[in-house]
Amino acid sequence: MTNIDTISFPILTTDRLALRQLSMDDSQAIYALRSDTDVNKYLDRSPCISLEDATNFITKINENIEKGDAYYWAITLKETKALVGTICLFDFSTENDSCEIGFELIPKYQRQGLMKEAAQVVVDFVFETLSFSKIFAYTHRDNQDSRQLLSNLYFVKGNDSGIPDIDVFIFEKSQVRNLD
Repeated sequence: MTNIDTISFPILTTDRLALRQLSMDDSQAIYALRSDTDVNKYLDRSPCISLEDATNFITKINENIEKGDAYYWAITLKETKALVGTICLFDFSTENDSCEIGFELIPKYQRQGLMKEAAQVVVDFVFETLSFSKIFAYTHRDNQDSRQLLSNLYFVKGNDSGIPDIDVFIFEKSQVRNLD
C-alpha cells in the first residue's frame, strides 16, 4: 500500500456533478445508499442498519483519506447538492503503477449517465494527477450495469480473479513521452 497525498482533498466537477469529500452532513444519504438492497445486491458487505452505522462509516472513510490510503468522493448533483452516490480509489500500488476503483449509485439516479460522468473525471484524475497507468475494477459477474459501465469507459476484462463470481476489469493508459 502506498500513501497518496490527500491533504488538500480534490473537488472534481463535471457539467452536472460535483465530487467532494464526505461529511457528517451526508449521514442520512449514506445510510440510504448503504442500506439499499439493490445497491448491496452484488456487494460483499453488511448493509447499514442504523444512522450510527453511516456516521461510523464516514468517520472510517475520512480517517483513511487522512492517512493517504484512499480517495472517496460523494457524488452530488450541482443543481440540488443531493448526494446520489459515491466513487472511490484505493489499493494504491507504486510497484504495479495502479489503483482500484469502486462506485455505487442510488437506484433512482441510475441509467442517467451520472456514474459514467463521475467515473470519467475520476479516471482522468488517476492518469493526469496521480500518474498511475492502470486502474483495476472488480465486479460481480451478474452485475450487468457495472460491467457495461466499465466497458463504456474502455476497461477491458482482465485475467480471472480466482473468485468464482468476480470478474476483473483493467484500464491501462499508454504512457506517451514528450520528446521535446
